[in-house]
Amino acid sequence: MQPSICTAFALVLSLTTATGHWKGPSHPSWDLRQFKSLVTFGDSYTDENRLGYFGANNGSAPPTGWVEPMSFNTAGGGITWARWVSIYTCTTLCNYAVSGAVCSNALTPRTWDAVHAPFPDIAGYELPAFTADAAYIVPAIPSAPAHRFLSIPPQSTVYATWIGTNDLGASAFLTDSQVAGKTIADYIDCVYAAFDGIYAAGGRYFVLMNAAPLQLAPLYATPQNGGLAKSKYWGDKPANITQVSYRMWETVVGVNAIFAARTPLELLVKRRYPGARFAVFDVNSLITDIWNHPDTYLNGTAPANATGFVQHCDLTGSDCTLDASPDSFLWFDELHPSQQADRVIAKAFVDVVEGQSKWATYWA
Repeated sequence: MQPSICTAFALVLSLTTATGHWKGPSHPSWDLRQFKSLVTFGDSYTDENRLGYFGANNGSAPPTGWVEPMSFNTAGGGITWARWVSIYTCTTLCNYAVSGAVCSNALTPRTWDAVHAPFPDIAGYELPAFTADAAYIVPAIPSAPAHRFLSIPPQSTVYATWIGTNDLGASAFLTDSQVAGKTIADYIDCVYAAFDGIYAAGGRYFVLMNAAPLQLAPLYATPQNGGLAKSKYWGDKPANITQVSYRMWETVVGVNAIFAARTPLELLVKRRYPGARFAVFDVNSLITDIWNHPDTYLNGTAPANATGFVQHCDLTGSDCTLDASPDSFLWFDELHPSQQADRVIAKAFVDVVEGQSKWATYWA
C-alpha cells in the first residue's frame, strides 16, 4: 500500500476514533516507543494468502523471501484485522498465519483434503518460515545492494499470536480427536514454545491474543443464539448442539484463565523471557462485548446482527449467498468474524500496542 493511502486511512481513523495515530506507551510495563512492524502467527482469523499459496502449488510452501500480497477476500469476507492494523498505523505487516492452522500438528493434526496432508501449523511451518525469512539476505542487484528481507528492529516490532480456533474445535479437542495422550495443557505449552522461538529470533514485544468466544459463533452456539445443526465445517455434528456449545464455552474459559495466570508466571517468576514485554489481549471479552452490544460496533445499513452471519452456503460449501449489508454482522460465516468485526479488533489492537487498552493486561 502506498504511504499516501496509508496516511489517508490513518487520518480518517484519527477523526473517527481515539486510535488513529501513534501516541506512545502509557502503561508503565509496556515501553514501546515506536511501532514500525507487526509480525503475526495464527489461523484463518489472521491469514491473508498463505493457505492459497499452498493450495495453488500442490501443498508446497512459499519460498523464503516470499512477499505475501494484501487480500480483500479472506476467510472473514474482506481485509483481515492484521492488515487493518497495518493500514491504520502505517506499519509493515509480516503475516505467517495459515488458514486451518493449529499450534502443533503433533497435538491436533487436521487433514486438508485438497493436498491430503495436515494444514501447516505454527510449530512445524509458521515459526520456521519466519526464522528463515528473518535470516534471509536478499541478493544484490544492479539497482539495489544486498539487504535483509525483513526489517524488524526489536525495539519497534510487535509479534502477535492468535491460535486456538482449530485446536479447540471440531476435529480436534472438542471432538476428542487429538493425538492419543495429548491434552489442553500441551496446547498451552505449544503457545509459549512459539514465543520461545520468536524470542530466540530477537522478538521482545509480544501480544498474546486469547481464545475467541467460540461458543457464540453459529458453528458452536446454542439454538437460541443462532447455533446450526449442521455446517460445511462440521457435517456430522452431534444432535445435542446445546451440549456442544457448553463444552466449547467451558474449554475456552479454562484456556483463557490459564493464559491470564501463566503469562505473569513465565515472565515474573520463571524469568522465561528476560527483557521482553507481554500484552495479553482479551479479544474474547471484546468479541463478547460486540455480541452483547452490537449496535455500538456494527454499522451496516440493516439492523445490527450478532447471531446471524453474512455468507450462507450448502453443506458442501457451494451455492453461497451473501447478505446485502455485511457490516451489520459480527460473523461473516458460521465460524469467522466479519470484516467489520476485524476493523473493531484492529482498532483495539492499536490501543493494545499503544499501552492503553482496557482489553489488555501488560507484563514485563
